[in-house]
Amino acid sequence: MTEATRRTPGTPCWVSLMVHGLEATQEFYNALFDWEFEPGPQHLGPYVRALLDGKEVAGIGQLPPDRHLPIAWTPYLATVDADETAESIRCCGGTVAVGPLDAGEAGRMAVCSDPVGAVFGVWQAEAHHGTATAGPPGTPVWNELLTYETSSVGKFYRTVFGFEVEPVVSADHDYATLLVDGAPVASLHGVGNALPRDRGPHWMTYFEVADTDAAARLVLQLGGHVLRPPRDATAGRSALVTDPEGAVFTLVRSPSE
Repeated sequence: MTEATRRTPGTPCWVSLMVHGLEATQEFYNALFDWEFEPGPQHLGPYVRALLDGKEVAGIGQLPPDRHLPIAWTPYLATVDADETAESIRCCGGTVAVGPLDAGEAGRMAVCSDPVGAVFGVWQAEAHHGTATAGPPGTPVWNELLTYETSSVGKFYRTVFGFEVEPVVSADHDYATLLVDGAPVASLHGVGNALPRDRGPHWMTYFEVADTDAAARLVLQLGGHVLRPPRDATAGRSALVTDPEGAVFTLVRSPSE
């Protein structure tokens, strides 16, 4: 179990979701992951933090009625200076869509996209350091970028955040691991034209579950969808699902150590 501390720059430190139906979304994730909720910073409108056993694991905010943006889980990458990182993102061909701006006393944030359009956040921690626990069922345990190809976008993330990019040598797969201080923190997966037309390049959050098959069935019962049924892979048994508003995420039961 990992306790909350100020993260090394580049480390994924938080995941957040913006939806239209905040109350219904809370009910879905409470039933699926046993999350409870408390109010968070309201700088962009109504916002709650999800708690698991009293520890913060994710954030959910409400979109204005007239904002029809893609509903998606967004990972936030740690930085010591959100303004400097935002400028670096612009200089390297990315886009800064929101901020940088203060989130009360919690910290300073920006919402950005890489040169091919994948959205991610930047978080400069003050009072709020991010996800307080990772590993137990109901916690975010991994983030993967699904993109066209990993080489050029890997250079972007390496330049902006200082990642070490470690390609996986394979004739069949375009895959790379992002490392901070020698430890893997996220991955890049180039899938070319196999990207969903309605989403394009995007970051994917993996949530740990105790039983992937049971969790996938529960998603259906709660009004979500199963896009890829449970299957075994190197990372464990996983399923690709959506919540009722269409946010895509992966359920995973990691291999036992």
